[in-house]
Parts: sequence; structure tokens; C-alpha cells
Amino acid sequence: MFARRSITAAAALALVAGCTTTMPAAPPPDPAPAQRAFAASCTDFDEWDKPAPPFRLHGDTYYVGTCGIAALLITDARGHTLIDSGTDRGAEVVLANIRALGFDPRDVTTILMSHEHFDHVGGLARVQAATGATIAATAPAAAVLRTGITAEDDPQAQSGHDAFPPVTGPIRLIDPAGAQGRFTPIATPGHTRGALSWRWQSCEAGVCRWIVYADSMNPISDDHYRFSDHPGLVAVFRAGIAALAASPCDILITPHPGGSALRRRLLGEAPLVNPDGCPAYAASVTSRLDARLAEEAARAR
Repeated sequence: MFARRSITAAAALALVAGCTTTMPAAPPPDPAPAQRAFAASCTDFDEWDKPAPPFRLHGDTYYVGTCGIAALLITDARGHTLIDSGTDRGAEVVLANIRALGFDPRDVTTILMSHEHFDHVGGLARVQAATGATIAATAPAAAVLRTGITAEDDPQAQSGHDAFPPVTGPIRLIDPAGAQGRFTPIATPGHTRGALSWRWQSCEAGVCRWIVYADSMNPISDDHYRFSDHPGLVAVFRAGIAALAASPCDILITPHPGGSALRRRLLGEAPLVNPDGCPAYAASVTSRLDARLAEEAARAR
């Protein structure tokens, strides 16, 4: 049974919404100042472990990551959900940001993830120890979490990725074809074998938005890997791109905030809410994948 250990504005609003009363609910706090604080503190592609101020993205969804690596907290009276941890060092920032927002890390019950590289999941062991949460992951990703070492069949296996503290706590294997409560996984392998993107809906003041945390999906590799030698991976890579493009998507966030121009959008230089964000992102991934395959073909001649 989930026990609340902190009283927050988000929880109070949820309780008011569930009661039969004629008193109007107080409007949620304006997220703009905190969003501007993030934009002022960070650059577009900033250092991975640089502390960033947290902010509310929309409704019960909050950005709690660093300047260079995203992590999202989705609050719920039954138990909060965290997506990604950053590096082992960056996880300290994530936990501090959760507390800064007035939430207790021990109220996080589920941890989701994007892909199994140390810059995004290197801190999962630290976060799991602080929260007691269960991690949900695909089988390929879970195997990497248990060792803390990049998989041998990873396109970047020989890139010299740092090892990270292995996860020793509970991991629940998930089927990307099935929903995980309010969260819908989208299988987007390619950057890694076990990569996922996630979709859910957050509401505030009667306005609901589909939020999509789209994986990096960057077709890069070490100097020895050729995507054209792995047609099966290329096929599921393209299937994931198509699924992402077709997904309901009002607010797009990516594991590297600069990958979805988050800072510029928070500054108002581009719309934060944009239903065309996922199709445009998918198109850019397709262009990069096509260019990579063409480059490999040219080198083979």
C-alpha cells in the first residue's frame, strides 16, 4: 500500500478533484518562472552532470534532470514514476530536484528508462537505493543494467563507454507491446537494442496534453560497427521511427534536452506544445539513418 510521506500542491489538487464539492480548485502555479530559470541556467547541449533547476512541464509531469541529461518525474497519489536517472553522479541532482519540488524520493514506486547507456541509466542503482522503486525495462536493457557494461551487440560497444554501478534491486521485464498503467511504451531500438520511448497524458486546469519522451534514436556507432550488416536491426529501427511518428504527441522531450530544442522552446523561440513535434523528430531520425546507410554503402564500393 502506497503511503504519502509529503504533502504537495499536486496531491492537494488531486484530492480536491476527487471530492464532491462546489468549491473551485485553485489554479496550478505558473510554471513559466521555473522554466525560464532552467533556460537561463543551461545551454542547448550542456554538461551531463551540471545541476539544473527543476520545473513543471505540464500538469503532474516535472523535469528533474540535469542541464545535459533529462529525467522526468510524473506524480501520482498512488506512487510516483521516474523516467531515467542520468549518470551515477547526475542521479544525485535528480534526487535533489525531486526534493526541491516538495516530493519525497521514497514515494517513487516505478522507474522507467529510455536506453541502456551510462549517461541515462548509470544512476539507476543509486536512485533505486534511495527510493526502493522497481525498474521496468526490456530484456536487452535489463541485461545491461545487471552488469553495468555496454552490451556486446550495441552499436557503440567499442566506443569506450564508462561502466556504471549495476542494478541489484528488482527489475520487472516488460513487453513493449503492452501498456504499463498510464504509460504506453513505444519500441524504438536502433541506438541500442533495448531502447524505449514513452507516451502518457498529463492534465491541468482541464487541459490535457500527450507527452512523449522519445529516445535518442541516433544512428551512431563505434568505428567497427556497420548498420548495413544488421538488416534486422535496421528494420526494427524503421518500425520504431514509424510508430513514433504516428503517436499522439503534444509535448516532445528527449533524453538529451538539446535533441528536442527544449531550451529554445522554454524561451518561446519555438512552441513548447507542438503536435508536429514527433513527426518532425521522426523525419530527422530517418534522414540521419538514410545518410548513415548511404555513407556505409559508399565506403564499401
